[in-house]
Amino acid sequence: MIEIEAEVIHGKKIGRALGFPTANMSLEGYDVERGVYRSSVTIDGEEYRAMSNVGIRPSVGGKELLLETHVIGYDGNLYGRTLCVKLLEKIRDEKRFSSISDLKEQLLRDYNSIANQ
Repeated sequence: MIEIEAEVIHGKKIGRALGFPTANMSLEGYDVERGVYRSSVTIDGEEYRAMSNVGIRPSVGGKELLLETHVIGYDGNLYGRTLCVKLLEKIRDEKRFSSISDLKEQLLRDYNSIANQ
């Protein structure tokens, strides 16, 4: 398990447009293998299941290494808050998809495998 503690920063809101809003965090000072992870986040004393991506987001032209975490069952504003994300299990490597539709389909598969555990 890897724990990453950082402030939630504004992103390009691509995850939100795909139906998976994310809390974006800098990975400065962390050495983490790129990929998609089953994760957890504690917010206001409650632990939530989550799916996280560590990477540069090649399918949407990203270049900066970020941690993006979709918190399952949470609907609130996290901007500016410091969160601790626990990366529990790597699900797959980061990859470039040929279309946004293919990316969205894979995100749904990732979500279903994590949410149903």
